[in-house]
Amino acid sequence: MPIASLRHSFQAMGTVCEVELCAAPDQAERALAAILAEVERLERRYSRYRSDSLLAEINRVAAGGGSIEVDLETQSLLDYAQACYEQSEGLFDITSGILRRAWCFDSGQAPSEKQIQSLLPKIGWDKVRWRPPRLSFSIPGMELDLGGIVKEYAVDRAAALAINCGVRSGMVNLGGDVKILGPRPDGRPWRVGIRHPRRAGLLTALQVREGAIASSGDYARCMIVNGQRFGHILNPKTGWPVQHLAAVTVLGELCTVAGSAATIAILKEAQGPDWLKALGLPHLWISVSGEIGGAI
Repeated sequence: MPIASLRHSFQAMGTVCEVELCAAPDQAERALAAILAEVERLERRYSRYRSDSLLAEINRVAAGGGSIEVDLETQSLLDYAQACYEQSEGLFDITSGILRRAWCFDSGQAPSEKQIQSLLPKIGWDKVRWRPPRLSFSIPGMELDLGGIVKEYAVDRAAALAINCGVRSGMVNLGGDVKILGPRPDGRPWRVGIRHPRRAGLLTALQVREGAIASSGDYARCMIVNGQRFGHILNPKTGWPVQHLAAVTVLGELCTVAGSAATIAILKEAQGPDWLKALGLPHLWISVSGEIGGAI
């Protein structure tokens, strides 16, 4: 059966996405349709920008200090978020999205300490009662943000659907979070570029035959105020942006794991490199001062 390469670019989850599938034409078309439908489904369920999403429903309950039962998929995402919270000693916290009320990176103006302090009492996964399937909020005004998990989860789901359709060679890229399904049909690896966080161009390019690559950094959304750079990755305990690592890339079997590991490392600031080394996954980091470390 002849192998063809099907490439498709699209917008989803607030970013540019691309899929390339190497397979028989009918397999590739079927896989692409499944991927697009799945990404749309997950965005519809978990987007914080949609008033009709499941996440919006959860946050309406949270705003009133109520409780809600959630389905099995959402339970698994919350279980994973809880594991990340524990692994990061409270730094990876899906209740911290409320800080965007203070931080508007398009404004070019940093918030006051008073603004931040008014939000901190409403942050903390330990303030949420999670007894599957029931999620309860004891403090009115809290909210959840699954943005640090769902895009990477969507990458893994998309890759699994492609494999189920018979695709054994291909690439799923949702805004820089990547899953390689297998080497190119001729056996060559895929080339995955890693963006430099401080200048145009690449920090490096990886040759990958299979697995997931996810990056986190202060370059995606940031602002410079009076010469000081403020990135969008915020410490939930202080409400202020982290200042030590500029970018982290992690390789793993699952994009969900690689992505959360990269973010946790950045949140751990000066302890991030040692934490990554102990984690044991291939990784690369660059500090705000330009120091580079890790092993890929």
